[in-house]
Amino acid sequence: MRKIILTTESGADLPRDLAEKHGVQVVPMHVIMEAIDYLDGSLPVKDIFEYYDRTKKIPSTSATNAHEYHEFFSKIRNDSPDCIIIHIGYTSKASSSFQNAMIAAEDIEDLFLIDALNVTGGLTAIVMDAVTLLEKNPTIEPAHFIEKIESKVPKSRLAFVPGSLEFLRAGGRVSNIAYLGGALLKIKPCIELIEGKLISTKKYRGKMSAVAEQLMRDYLNNYNIDREQLYFIYSVGLDDSIKERMDAIAKKTGFKNITWIQAGAMISTHAGPGGFGIAGLES
Repeated sequence: MRKIILTTESGADLPRDLAEKHGVQVVPMHVIMEAIDYLDGSLPVKDIFEYYDRTKKIPSTSATNAHEYHEFFSKIRNDSPDCIIIHIGYTSKASSSFQNAMIAAEDIEDLFLIDALNVTGGLTAIVMDAVTLLEKNPTIEPAHFIEKIESKVPKSRLAFVPGSLEFLRAGGRVSNIAYLGGALLKIKPCIELIEGKLISTKKYRGKMSAVAEQLMRDYLNNYNIDREQLYFIYSVGLDDSIKERMDAIAKKTGFKNITWIQAGAMISTHAGPGGFGIAGLES
């Protein structure tokens, strides 16, 4: 049986230990700061926050380009000539990365692309579900495997609350007036992936400790999440007491496995410090 190799992008925030353990290959996206182009994963997240504190500007980000994808996929093909590559990609509705992968894939055989219509933990949830399925069924037919992965795409649910509005304002995602009003009222927007697009669905008020619990309640009320696995996403700066509290709530509500994911440089550039999110797959 031909080997299936799974790939994804750094915007999945797939923890490095999980990627290495399960053989998932990750192609980096880009973060540009002070005219230097960094590969996502090579730039410590704290450097982004320190840069913002110093300049009140955020770095820019860019997708993996078609040439980089071609080199990435070609290396996998050269290393494993008989393999089948299945790429589970960052939502095409928020980045050109998936379109660039499609361009690169035109002359590479046995390479299949799946638009996850999700980012960070929502993308990781799909990737890790694919990993589990493949490890349980190593002889699965590729066409059936791809069908199974694609069936999980609309079931992946991600909700995230940034730690503050400052990074959203600096990136032009909220106006100065909205920022001032939100800051005065201590309002935090909930960002969800709806049909692949990042949408502000609700506004919470108060400290992150209370907001995180409310987000969890709303998330579980809105979605019938499979209790086998839950992902919590955090950006650097989230208080440890919040992590402990969310672990306790997840266990109390029946989740068997809980994995914490740190938002990498790509995601943190948009979310800022101290953010919290939840991701999982609906039953």
